[in-house]
Amino acid sequence: MSTAKKVSVLFICLGNICRSPTADGVFRRLVEDAGLGDQIHVDSAGTGDWHVGKAPDERMQAVAMERGYDLSALKARQLQAEDLDNFDYLLVMDKQNQADVEDLVTELEQMDKIRLLLSFNPSAIKEVPDPYYGGDSGFYQVMDLVEGACKRLLVQLRKNHDL
Repeated sequence: MSTAKKVSVLFICLGNICRSPTADGVFRRLVEDAGLGDQIHVDSAGTGDWHVGKAPDERMQAVAMERGYDLSALKARQLQAEDLDNFDYLLVMDKQNQADVEDLVTELEQMDKIRLLLSFNPSAIKEVPDPYYGGDSGFYQVMDLVEGACKRLLVQLRKNHDL
């Protein structure tokens, strides 16, 4: 058995009730399905604090459940400065979240951990749009983007960390 350090991934959006918990739920299941649950730690957080302790948005949960992802056990939390040290990958949903996380950086190596989630799924769309104030189609778009990026993220982590 390997004594290697667990790889840790933190998904970050604004309120931690739509995009980042979706990425958390999707990636967590991909990791479990690959038999890597003991080697990859997954979590999510928001840059804002107004939803702390709340479950993911009901509309996002419904779309996730349609695709077989149960987000109901997740609870929103706010990003903490120590997360920049405690996680290997800080994957943000958009450039504003990226700027907010970068504002917390105190050491140069922390900056290297911060990436847009969609950098793992090259396409014309670079940011996961916030569906909160839009219609149902926005939640489906988030799911499509997140699923594609998370699948490619897992491939990359397996390669980078010999998993």
